[in-house]
Amino acid sequence: MAKIAKPLPAISWLQPRLSISRGISLFSFFALAVLLVVWNLAFADLHGARTEVIMAIELAPLALLAPGMLLGKARAYAWACFVVNLYFIKGVLAAFDPARSLLGWIEVLLSVSLFCAALMYTRWRFQYDRILAGER
Repeated sequence: MAKIAKPLPAISWLQPRLSISRGISLFSFFALAVLLVVWNLAFADLHGARTEVIMAIELAPLALLAPGMLLGKARAYAWACFVVNLYFIKGVLAAFDPARSLLGWIEVLLSVSLFCAALMYTRWRFQYDRILAGER
């Protein structure tokens, strides 16, 4: 049985969704980075570990994705969906520790919102690019 291609949505339908999902993604992305910096500088008990090293390890994946996300590259948003799972896991683990519960729940909320918004941006961006290439 032949697979029937679904029609692509109209550009007028895609454009507002692209801008909203991109805005939510960028907000969640940078809010997650700020949360990690503020937590490590002000509240974290690192038991003698160097704050700069811990922050560099935690922020390295986000720093690698930042240029592509700022430029609106769909592949960077797709990779963000994979990378943000690390922060989701870290947030769930922190949520069950009474000393880090607030950090954990905020991290979970930001990572879930980033995942959903980046996933939708990736889907809609690829559809948008297909329409611009002349596919119907």
